[in-house]
Amino acid sequence: MQRRGTQAFPGGVHPTDGSDKALSMDQAVKPYRPDIVTILSEQTFGGTCQFTVTPGESVIEGQLIGKPEAFLAAPLHASISGTVLDVKEVEQLGRKITACIIRRGSDHCQVSHTDTSIPHDTAAECAERKSVDYQTEISDIRSISREEILSGIRDGGLTGMGGAGFPTHKKYETDKPIDALLINGAECEPFLTCDYRLMLEDAYALINGVRLLLKGSGAKKAYLCLEDNKPKAAEHLTHILDEAKAKGLIATDETIELTVLPAKYPQGGERQLIQAVLKREVPMGQLPADAGVIVSNVGTAKAAADQILGNLPLTKRIITVTGLVAHPGNYLVPIGTSAKELLQFCGGVTAKENRIIAGGPMTGPCAASNWNGEDELFYITKSTSGILVLPDSAYEESPCIRCLGCADVCPAGLTPYQIEIAFLNEDHELCEELYASECIACGCCSYICPAKRQLAVRTRMARDLVKQRIRERAVKSS
Repeated sequence: MQRRGTQAFPGGVHPTDGSDKALSMDQAVKPYRPDIVTILSEQTFGGTCQFTVTPGESVIEGQLIGKPEAFLAAPLHASISGTVLDVKEVEQLGRKITACIIRRGSDHCQVSHTDTSIPHDTAAECAERKSVDYQTEISDIRSISREEILSGIRDGGLTGMGGAGFPTHKKYETDKPIDALLINGAECEPFLTCDYRLMLEDAYALINGVRLLLKGSGAKKAYLCLEDNKPKAAEHLTHILDEAKAKGLIATDETIELTVLPAKYPQGGERQLIQAVLKREVPMGQLPADAGVIVSNVGTAKAAADQILGNLPLTKRIITVTGLVAHPGNYLVPIGTSAKELLQFCGGVTAKENRIIAGGPMTGPCAASNWNGEDELFYITKSTSGILVLPDSAYEESPCIRCLGCADVCPAGLTPYQIEIAFLNEDHELCEELYASECIACGCCSYICPAKRQLAVRTRMARDLVKQRIRERAVKSS
């Protein structure tokens, strides 16, 4: 059931020696129960929802509270039971976003998204109504149709939990023929270990979720992919898959293969993972589905099992809190949890001169510098994978020396220094000719640059500008 991948994508870097992940890798997931959550109407950029609740209204965990208004949005559900305090704009990483603020009340059972009028139940009634077998054993999914799976991941508010937060159902409702499903457990971003802990602690739910997504995708085979710096997870998942296969618990048409890949950043990028595992390239300007592939994160697969087998919409996620904090670890938190509160729960930061990152160091935005422990930072969304505290380091850019290091490590095969020059000169046509639209914003170029150029930032800005030009041309020609 396991094979070792020997092929790799071009470019990439090895930014750490493993000591970064060691800070939290052996820390089991702990729950954190905030009294107040602030659930953003935008869980991903441009994916706006309209809240359906008002201040003073009582809500139950799992209740639908936000309906999608945009293509990139997925339904929102209350992540705790309690009372809606307000629906107002809040600050989130430099942007104003409407949010629903809920104060925790008496603990009640988490409910299905399909019924917002379920009365408060006792714990015994909740336990009787829910099926928890999928968390401890391989489930029988033969009676679950593909249509039920697709509607489940759509109504349950599932999104990509390892990247940009794209609505999961949009990928699976494609009209493209899909022959391969890749489940991304690479977790190549330094410091983060939330996916690793999920693979260790929620392995049965994960594998059941993979089986559901395989059926929902219509693919012939699923590849559960992780890097070779996670041997315990690979061994654990292999044991469960082999045992289930030997007992006949997994149907013959459910082909799941564990693939172990060399540790290399950004192994977890969709296009890089497809290239490393399947030796396919996604055509420029197209999506993985155009290459016959769907890629989903391990957290998304586990959430699919929660929704379809446990009737639990996406209201919580595991995140890593690490770096210069008193007690690094992994925490299961409700969507909308305050990053400030969570850092305080972990004992606070251990350096006055610090930098707070929302996510990992390669792709995560900086939320604050020299944080004093008092100001609000940001709120956890469905795609927030971590809170990282690094030492604040000042540096100055110097002129590009044309070493071509950025071109050597770019996984997309671009020449970032040329794109940067064109962008700074406002030569937007040249940015397009240099294929800035294909930048994956991995940060490899900035990491390797001896001149400390802000290549990743400017190349990403050039990418967004070029994509906007392409969209405008398409509108004019239609």
